[in-house]
Amino acid sequence: MSRFLYSVLLYLLLPFVPFKLLWRGMRQPAYLQHWAERFGFYENKPTQPVIWLHCVSVGETRAAEPLVKELHKRYPQHQILLTHATPTGRAAGEQLFGNHVLRAYLPYDLPGAVHRFLRHFKPQLGLLMETELWFNLIAACKQQRVPLLLVNARLSEKSQLGYAKIAKLASQGLRDLTAIAAQSEQDAARLQSLGAQNVQVLGNLKFDVEPPPDAVEQGRKLREQLGKNRPLFLAASTRKGEEAIILKVIAAANIPGLLTVIVPRHPQRFDEVTDLVRQSGFSVARRSRLEKEMTSQVDIVVGDSMGEMFTYYAACDVAFIGGSLLPFGGQNLIEACVMAKPVLIGPHTYNFAWAAEQAVAGCAAWRVADAAELAAALQRLFTNAEIRQNMGLAASSFAGNTGGASLRITDLASSYLVERV
Repeated sequence: MSRFLYSVLLYLLLPFVPFKLLWRGMRQPAYLQHWAERFGFYENKPTQPVIWLHCVSVGETRAAEPLVKELHKRYPQHQILLTHATPTGRAAGEQLFGNHVLRAYLPYDLPGAVHRFLRHFKPQLGLLMETELWFNLIAACKQQRVPLLLVNARLSEKSQLGYAKIAKLASQGLRDLTAIAAQSEQDAARLQSLGAQNVQVLGNLKFDVEPPPDAVEQGRKLREQLGKNRPLFLAASTRKGEEAIILKVIAAANIPGLLTVIVPRHPQRFDEVTDLVRQSGFSVARRSRLEKEMTSQVDIVVGDSMGEMFTYYAACDVAFIGGSLLPFGGQNLIEACVMAKPVLIGPHTYNFAWAAEQAVAGCAAWRVADAAELAAALQRLFTNAEIRQNMGLAASSFAGNTGGASLRITDLASSYLVERV
């Protein structure tokens, strides 16, 4: 596929975009806001030179936190522009950085829209997080001589096969990037197989994310509310279909007094998951209504809050990382390791392949193949405090020994930013 054909296909899809936004807006009203930005029209202009960082959604935004802080420290005369694709990513940026950064939606990858975006903000440097390859945007940055880096880059085998189907387009886009900072050697090799050049392995930013200073204290308070003497299992960042499996697992494990906290990955599913728990015969409370709903008889708490994941990890005894029991690729297990918690993961972890492999090898995490193995793992962990303690120590050591990516990526970015100052 050529970039011309790619652009034609995007223009053909353009009339359907408002319907897609309206449909999503029915579940998340925030999708009905800032439509003009998605087509490259913006209001407030920056007042200082801009360093631009694209974080598609919540996970990338949180991972970018140490990098944003380092860029702020090194370049106080610049403004940081965070662009997003989802309202939850934008909300996470506001929660983490407040008014210290500019926020906007990245426009759809239409030639006119991306040129308007670049003319409006005039970034001196652009950083795309993880696997965000937008071919017209990349070409426009090259044409306008805006250095554009792909950082914290990862590429699963599944994504590699997908890009191989549009090999010509993907290869040109990867070659037009100024530089690529890959998370691991495996990611670098997959990117290079598609044509990427100037690739360095600089590590994973998610190992540099620090918990809020009050995370432990907030976790203690939450544990008091939930019942400090009850064993507490956290199912974090679960995806559709996994909650039903988790409910069957905890019934099969039959651990006396067990309280399970389920935190769905997507906030629009909070009501759906709460209804599922009730229909399955469990008593349920919601995090947002703990004072009214929490009793000693509650079996499940639905974590219907944003920005509290470190608090949930601090409060729990054992954490399962969602997106891994079913083939979603897994969610971030590093935050649980930072909080020194025993980690359980399913068989599907291609989004965090290297981190998952290293955590298992370092005895910080156990991998379970299915629901039966997850139930057995819970029984073993909740009947043996020594194993839980040793896994927690291993998790903390694993997280502490793999940091530094934010400094290395900032050094790389600086080598291109200096040329334009």
